[in-house]
Amino acid sequence: MNDHTPPVARRPAVLAGLGLLLVVLFIAALALGAIRLPTASLWLGLTGRGEELEAVERTVLYSLRLPRALGAVLVGGVLGLCGAALQGLFRNPLADPGLIGVTAGAALGAALALTYAAAALGGVSIFLGQLSLPVFALAGALGATALMHRLSIVEGRVVVALMLLAGVGLNALAGAGVGLVLFFADDEQLRQFTFWTLGSLGQVTWPKLAAALPFVLPALVLVPGLARSLDALLLGESEAGHLGVDLARLKRRLILCTAAAVGAAVSIAGGIGFIGLVVPHLVRMMVGPGHRLLLPASALLGAALLLGADLAARTIALPAELPVGVLTAALGAPVFFSLLRRGRRSRAF
Repeated sequence: MNDHTPPVARRPAVLAGLGLLLVVLFIAALALGAIRLPTASLWLGLTGRGEELEAVERTVLYSLRLPRALGAVLVGGVLGLCGAALQGLFRNPLADPGLIGVTAGAALGAALALTYAAAALGGVSIFLGQLSLPVFALAGALGATALMHRLSIVEGRVVVALMLLAGVGLNALAGAGVGLVLFFADDEQLRQFTFWTLGSLGQVTWPKLAAALPFVLPALVLVPGLARSLDALLLGESEAGHLGVDLARLKRRLILCTAAAVGAAVSIAGGIGFIGLVVPHLVRMMVGPGHRLLLPASALLGAALLLGADLAARTIALPAELPVGVLTAALGAPVFFSLLRRGRRSRAF
């Protein structure tokens, strides 16, 4: 065991601590804001006695803060979990969900929705107009995933090097598509797209959460079950194959699950940077490299980090609200630079 590996007995306690932190931040996210909800009101609302609340408190809790807080937990958890899983798959600590073109595909879908679809569908139904952005963003993410997966298959197996190259090409192609779409957009559409790319949980609603769940839940359920295979993959693909790991199946399941989940998360929250990149690094410092604890701990820390960032984004500049993606980048970049410096000294990269 090296000096940076935490004691084995301490590792399960880290999960409990992260879970407690998440609960505390979740309660704070429900209570704090422009309108503060007292503890008694929260207790009534969370125990199914919402009819005893005042009308304003009931609206704030059930229609605004509860879906927003759940959205932060869902998006942050997915980004942290998928970031850790992809770093294990690529055996590269700098891997990120955006590396394989998922985020860029979602951005292209969002640009199309804001420029063309929102107004057209809004004329038919307000509900369809509101859902056009997440639906188009998710379709763009899934389309990019399908193309990336197709380009990375050689003789029936997924080649990681080709997957990375396909991701680079898809990012460039989607970026060109976004530029072309925005060239014909008006000022208001440009403003909406810019705000979406900065990331925000302010537009998360119950219907959007319900639409994202079928794509997010498979990743939350299936990816932690791949921990043993990812541990074997750390030894190398040949060694993992000798240990009985079905590499083709592992890559296929992991890529499809993470791409669908990240696409759904990006579709409802916009661009949230650095969580999928930084969170797994921080968790490895607490629990070590084993994926059995690394994956759930990354999900918990990612959820807590985004929940805390969103709480700060909507409270530190009242009555205005900062884009949460700006805060995650502002906090994540210095942490990432510090980790790079530490890794360079220990020659971990």
